[in-house]
Amino acid sequence: MKNKKIILIIIGVVVGIALIGSILFYNHGISAVSTKDEEVIVKIESGSSASQMLDMLDKAGLVNNKLCGKLFLKFNHFDKLQANTYIFHKNMSLSEIFDIIQNPDFKYILKSKLTIKEGNTIPEVAKAFSEILDMSDDDIIKAWSNQEYLKSLIKDYWFIDNSILNRNILYPLEGYLYPDTYYVTDENPTLEGITKLALDMMDKKLTPYKDKMKEMNWTPHQFLTFASIVERESGQGETDRPMIAGVFMNRLKKGMLLQSDITVNYAWQRTGVDVSYSHLEINSQYNTYKYTGLPVGPISSVPATTMEACLQYKKHDYFYFFAIKDAQDKSKTVVVYTKTYEEHTQQVKKAKDAGLWLD
Repeated sequence: MKNKKIILIIIGVVVGIALIGSILFYNHGISAVSTKDEEVIVKIESGSSASQMLDMLDKAGLVNNKLCGKLFLKFNHFDKLQANTYIFHKNMSLSEIFDIIQNPDFKYILKSKLTIKEGNTIPEVAKAFSEILDMSDDDIIKAWSNQEYLKSLIKDYWFIDNSILNRNILYPLEGYLYPDTYYVTDENPTLEGITKLALDMMDKKLTPYKDKMKEMNWTPHQFLTFASIVERESGQGETDRPMIAGVFMNRLKKGMLLQSDITVNYAWQRTGVDVSYSHLEINSQYNTYKYTGLPVGPISSVPATTMEACLQYKKHDYFYFFAIKDAQDKSKTVVVYTKTYEEHTQQVKKAKDAGLWLD
């Protein structure tokens, strides 16, 4: 009799442990996949069943355990799940996600999206904004130049100072709108609201570099100006960014002219890298052939990868560089670095003679 009681107790304990384990397993399986508030876009197709929606969420990386997800759908009844393109977050549980699909909240429904590309200039950014706003490019640029608006941004953001009010700057917010894709959920988005998204992202990306900028005796405006030059001069070669940043840093330390063709073209509001002698004569504080030091302001948007490359620039003895066609694959380019002007001119001639010069 005593042994039977012991066996029954053991069975009860085992069943209890299994039950508790199953509950814990299930709860974990339907919990959020991450503690990070990372956005995930999921398009729920019209006519999709709850099971099909679970598949879509699983493919989007929002389901911890598919089996637990299926059990969740069996335990819960959803009869008004609505098709939409949703903006979910990785720190949402399966219950929260299906509640949103059942009772959609506008703040989780994608209305439109805006993409600011790396290396874009303000006119290009304004064009992207105009595509989702009932405003022309010119009106957007004009609004971004309003002195009262700019002064309010100076008060709101630590990285924006009076430098953007300099009358010689072509576009005050050049370089300050972080390049990324922004998902807009507002029914009637405003220019100020979307601009805030891009400035808030710049705040997030720039804040980790705050102390490093101080160590280098740079204001955020100076840093973004320097980084924007490196961004535009580097083209697609991410591995060259630290090297190119090192070249410009050497020039700054020695008090040399930066002589960046990119900044001259920006003064003319031209694209490309080719410049003529007449272009070099423009009397603009963006003309780094005329004025020493950094230009008056940034010349494009700057991604975090370029910011990092500038703060971790490669220390070397090079003062000149230029890009040529790769001799092995002329669809690609390579960068040639030299220490002296004499060596630079020799390498330029050599590249032209070999047919590797970029037109």
